[in-house]
Amino acid sequence: MRNPNGARRPATLNLVLPMTIKTFTCNPFATNTYVCHSEGEAAVVDAACMAPEELAAVAAYLEAERLTVRHLLLTHAHIDHIFGCAALARSLGQGWALHRADLPLLRRAAEQAALFGVPVEAPPEPTRFLEAGDRIAFGGAEWRVLHAPGHSPGSVCFYDEAGGYVLAGDVLFAGSIGRTDLWQGSLETLMRSIYEQLLPLPDDVAVHPGHGPSTRIGEERRSNPYLAEPGS
Repeated sequence: MRNPNGARRPATLNLVLPMTIKTFTCNPFATNTYVCHSEGEAAVVDAACMAPEELAAVAAYLEAERLTVRHLLLTHAHIDHIFGCAALARSLGQGWALHRADLPLLRRAAEQAALFGVPVEAPPEPTRFLEAGDRIAFGGAEWRVLHAPGHSPGSVCFYDEAGGYVLAGDVLFAGSIGRTDLWQGSLETLMRSIYEQLLPLPDDVAVHPGHGPSTRIGEERRSNPYLAEPGS
């Protein structure tokens, strides 16, 4: 979920990259699900799909592109990113991976849903836990897992150094940062994650966030008001 003070902008669908990154913006929170694919193999990042037509759109894309899904990955387990976990796990015949620190959030999906007044099907238990430095390979791509807590304790980003992009979850947005007023959120921890994990990346690295349009590391370093140096 984006910082409530951040400006809301329309989401983009695609950015031309060696990796094809297809964005599906779903549910009342306008959350992005990504289908990333290369050489006929895919990773699905976040299960924002809530309505049947949203799930159907993802399934239709996978079928039309004749993709073999190798990984189901969660950047974190806030409710708006896990609506479709159960349905996608069933339809694709595999389980989700997330950081162990967000397992309590995943297991409390019903409580999260009640807090926001929305329904959710209980997500299955994860089949893999992600750790900082893990490598995720599919097609011609290899991603590195960056542990970036603060928005949630188990927030992670997926960085493709060769491809020049990062899937940032709700850590960093175009012109904003993740909110820290939810369970175990911490502004101090989030800012440390941004400065230690994301801002050291090259300026031209594309950032694909959990909400809103894509951006670039250099643009956020220069103009994101949450990252401005004191007195600037």
